[in-house]
Amino acid sequence: MVKFTANTSALQSGIFGGKEAKPHSRPYMASLQISRYHVCGGVLIRRDYVLTAAHCLIDEPPDAVLLGAHNVSKEEKSQQRVGVSESIPHPKYRPVDEPWGRQHDIMLLKLDPPVKLTKFVSVPELPKKFGRLKAGTRCEVAGWGKRVLGRGAESVLYETTVILDKHSTCKVSWQNYYNQDQMICSISDGKDGVCQGDSGGPLLCLEGESRVLYGITAYTGVPCDNVKFPEVYMRVPFFLPWIRSVMGDN
Repeated sequence: MVKFTANTSALQSGIFGGKEAKPHSRPYMASLQISRYHVCGGVLIRRDYVLTAAHCLIDEPPDAVLLGAHNVSKEEKSQQRVGVSESIPHPKYRPVDEPWGRQHDIMLLKLDPPVKLTKFVSVPELPKKFGRLKAGTRCEVAGWGKRVLGRGAESVLYETTVILDKHSTCKVSWQNYYNQDQMICSISDGKDGVCQGDSGGPLLCLEGESRVLYGITAYTGVPCDNVKFPEVYMRVPFFLPWIRSVMGDN
């Protein structure tokens, strides 16, 4: 029987392996918060919208989004804390602990007011097409949270590099939980990857000379460094039509 975590216990841990990110080197990173407590990651894709995972609703939607942060436990002049006027999960998302409940795990948060774009707060490049990246492509993930289960939380942003795996490998490991149209996975080497608290954060991949937002962190194995289960991300190109329709982009 496949055991997994959708990272809904968001405060348990975060990036494992990797290194502390250079402060403010990832200005698109968002911390979804409830009562000023980090619960999930996200990525700013327009001044008024953050993209994240739908299961980050947990029992209640985040009441604020923190942008421009490196240390989420401190007040930094670079930070902007904004309210969430609307949580918009994909209409086909079903929050159930079944294989089909892992699908369409993506959500937009409408920010009110829209943030100000600065050198500390900006948006990444979105995919220009709906195509797939090849297995072996190097990508980057980042997030806040505990780095090792059982230890205290890390307040600063950590980052690491992952490598995309083959769909066939993802399918063998995750069986019916994996939908290759909507998802992509990265090789689990037990050394570097994502974990609880990183849900909703961005997977940025090299496409030519550009880094593009290719995925949103969805779920991992138990424990997160289990080499038998690749880390899984919702594939942003598949969801571009829905994202654009919600934001009113042509």
